[in-house]
Amino acid sequence: ESSGKIVDACFKTFGCGSAIASSSVATEWVKGKQMEEVVTIKNTEIAKHLSLPPVKLHCSMLAEDAIKAAVKDYEAKKAKLAQKGEEKAAEA
Repeated sequence: ESSGKIVDACFKTFGCGSAIASSSVATEWVKGKQMEEVVTIKNTEIAKHLSLPPVKLHCSMLAEDAIKAAVKDYEAKKAKLAQKGEEKAAEA
C-alpha cells in the first residue's frame, strides 16, 4: 500500500474464452502498476493484443470496466477507512 502499486490481481469471469482471456490479460497488465496508470488501459489495447474479432469486442470492454470498477471500489474503501480513523482520533 505504501508504494501505491498493485501487487496482485485476480478475476472471476463467466462466459466465453474471449471474456476469460480478456480478464486474464487485464490482471497481468495491472500487476506492478500504479492505480492512476491502470485506469488508462483501454479495451482496444486488450482486443488488439488478443486479436479479438469485432463480434467479441464486448469482452474486452468488460475487462476495462472491471479494472475501473476495482480501482473505484478500492479508493472508496480506503476513503472510508481514513474517515473512520479521523473519527476515532477526534474521539480521543
